[in-house]
Amino acid sequence: MNSWRFKLLYDGDCPLCQREARFLQKRNRHGWLAFEDIAAPNFDPAVYRTTQAELMGVIHGVFPDGRVVKKVEVFREAYRAVGLGWLLAPTGWPGLRWLTDCGYEWFARNRMGIGKMFGRKCETGACEVSIHRPPKS
Repeated sequence: MNSWRFKLLYDGDCPLCQREARFLQKRNRHGWLAFEDIAAPNFDPAVYRTTQAELMGVIHGVFPDGRVVKKVEVFREAYRAVGLGWLLAPTGWPGLRWLTDCGYEWFARNRMGIGKMFGRKCETGACEVSIHRPPKS
C-alpha cells in the first residue's frame, strides 16, 4: 500500500508548475502528496494510459488505485492532501466547477505567456501546451 493519498503529475520544465509544486512540497508534512515530473527523461506516460501531449495540455493527478483526474480536480485533491482542501473546496461546487475548469483551460493554454509576463519563462521550450478537444459532432 502507498503512503501517499494522491500523486501530482507536474511539468518540471514549467516555471509556474515548479513554483506550485514547491509550494505544495513545503506543506506536505505527512507525505500524503506524491510528485512526479512528467518532463523527466525517464517518465513514461503509458504508465497512466495517456500521452505526453495530453499530460502537457492540462494537469493530471493519480490516486493510489490508478484513477486519473484532470484540471482543477487535481488541485482540489493536492491541496486536500496537504491539509489545505478548504481553500479550493468552492471550486467543486455546482456551477463553479464548470467555471473554474474553463478558467483553468484558458490558463493552461496561455501559461507560457503568463509566465513570461511575470518573468518566469520556460527555458527549454518543452512547456508548449496543446489542449486536445474531441471534434464537435
